[in-house]
Amino acid sequence: MAILLPVFYLPPVSWFSIFLQEDAEIIFEQYESFPKQTFRNRANIYGANGKLSLIIPMNHSGSRLLKDIQTSTRDKWQQLHWKSIKTAYQSSPYFDYYEDQLEGIFNFKSTSLLEFNLNALKVIQKILKTEKAYSLNEEFFKEPKELSYRDQFSAKSETAFQMEDYYQSFSDKYGFLEDLSIIDLICNKGPESMTYIRNIKLK
Repeated sequence: MAILLPVFYLPPVSWFSIFLQEDAEIIFEQYESFPKQTFRNRANIYGANGKLSLIIPMNHSGSRLLKDIQTSTRDKWQQLHWKSIKTAYQSSPYFDYYEDQLEGIFNFKSTSLLEFNLNALKVIQKILKTEKAYSLNEEFFKEPKELSYRDQFSAKSETAFQMEDYYQSFSDKYGFLEDLSIIDLICNKGPESMTYIRNIKLK
């Protein structure tokens, strides 16, 4: 089965439940017109005051195709995002174990959003100890022949996936926040992350 997936920034946990399906051939969408306010340039983490959205600022000149989208060079967003992640997760059970690898995501030098996201995915795959292959599509189809998840994951509404609660650093304060960035799962569940991902189901 071929699946067409959007390319996200430090994707939500549910995205990985689709990406890591063993029998699926994964194709990433790079020719779509860049949609605003989606996980393509944002990731949700659990901060001291609840859900915190990390948003990559865009350079809004030129092509609007995802593959051509450039990130802003004016804002030091990489340092700011890493600082936010460190503050949010430094007391979590596995942050110290993965800190160096996670920090490497933000030392990657590229103004291409697609390149940055794919490099981050490579780091996450190493942490998860998986080598899931994928390819990039070569043109845009309004109605693709693959099973399309382009519009499946919403940054604005509740997740369509069912997942069990797990302990999060600030859950004593605000309760369990579901379907945050994969960073949240890794820092809190560590080596159990893959087992957790495989148990996620659509509601």
